[in-house]
Amino acid sequence: MSSKRSGPYFCGIDAAMDVVGGKWKSLILWELDTHGVRRFGELRRGLAGVSEKMLIQQLRELEEDDIVHRVVFPEVPPRVEYSLTEHGKALNTALAPLGAWGRERIARVGADRVAHLPTT
Repeated sequence: MSSKRSGPYFCGIDAAMDVVGGKWKSLILWELDTHGVRRFGELRRGLAGVSEKMLIQQLRELEEDDIVHRVVFPEVPPRVEYSLTEHGKALNTALAPLGAWGRERIARVGADRVAHLPTT
C-alpha cells in the first residue's frame, strides 16, 4: 500500500514524524500494542476525548502508511477490527526509547499534569 505522504523528507525523523505526528496516532499505536486486535468502539473507549471523525481519519492514515491493518468481516452489522502490521510493531519498538524519555519527563514535571495518559 502506498502512502499519500511520501516526502520529500529532510531526514529519518522527518519521515517518521510524518507517520506518527499528531496527538492520536501514537496513542492508537499504544492501544493496539497493549491490547492487540481492537474493534473501532474499543479503540474509541480506550482513547478518551477522541472524536469519531478524528479516530476514523487517523486510522485511515495509519492504514495508508501500512502501520495498521484493517479487517472488515461480512456480517450484519459489519464488524471491523484493527491490529498492528509488522511495520507498526517495528515502529512501536522504535518509539520505546521515546516513551521512556516521556515517563522520565512525567516524573520530572509532576504526574498530575498528565494523569490521563497511559503509561507506555
